[in-house]
Amino acid sequence: MKISIVTATYNSVKTLKDTIESVLGQTCQDYEYIVIDGNSTDGTQALVESYRDRFGDRLVLVSEPDKGLYDAMNKGIKRATGDFIGMLNSDDFFSSPYVLETVAEAIAADDVDAVYGDVHYVKPSRIDRCVRYYSSRHFSRGRMRLGFMPAHPSFYCRAAVLKEFGLFDTGYKVAADFEQMLRLIYVQRIRTRYVPLDFVTMRTGGISNAGLKSHLQIMKDHRRALKANGVWSSSLLLSLRYIYKAAEVATSRLGLRTQRKPKSHQS
Repeated sequence: MKISIVTATYNSVKTLKDTIESVLGQTCQDYEYIVIDGNSTDGTQALVESYRDRFGDRLVLVSEPDKGLYDAMNKGIKRATGDFIGMLNSDDFFSSPYVLETVAEAIAADDVDAVYGDVHYVKPSRIDRCVRYYSSRHFSRGRMRLGFMPAHPSFYCRAAVLKEFGLFDTGYKVAADFEQMLRLIYVQRIRTRYVPLDFVTMRTGGISNAGLKSHLQIMKDHRRALKANGVWSSSLLLSLRYIYKAAEVATSRLGLRTQRKPKSHQS
């Protein structure tokens, strides 16, 4: 089973090396790595090409103008030839060398359409210190009415399902990932499995955690996504998610969970 990893990037040469190295460090080697670059001007293409020999024919690089992050991700999905597809952002990196191996084992254990796990956030200046641990352990389909979703960078979905039902709606500014997963998990009711492993280390500062203005836009996008997919909710219910998020930040001070190959269970 081949896994396609898609990285959308634009002028991210300062962090992209960590992303690439974490892919090369995976114990599972049955993958393809697709980099969709928005015609960067900072040397991104040269950096990716410098890894050509190490990746061999597993590396695909596309560099051309796009209409933003979600458009770039859609390009990657359409070009993917793997059985399952996952996203790895250009300022993030795999937290464990066992991520792809664990994904493959979880899929092989049962006939599921997608698997997902946990991620954690770090400050760009201190990537060794967790500032928030985002666990998908308690996610359920019904909680999507409150704005909850599995950690998107840990989400690996069957390619056929993603290409038919899961392309991103580029009309959303910051929450197209939520709308995509709402469509797949809540509406299409795909079969999923939670894997208790920290998949990805994410640097803070992305489009979804850029302050009050961003959070207000997320709330607006969530309400729009829920309405568009015929799922009832309210601003009050959506606000409850921020209480849970605050608790995550507080408990993150206790440290990260052990990085080992875990057993998975279906949700």
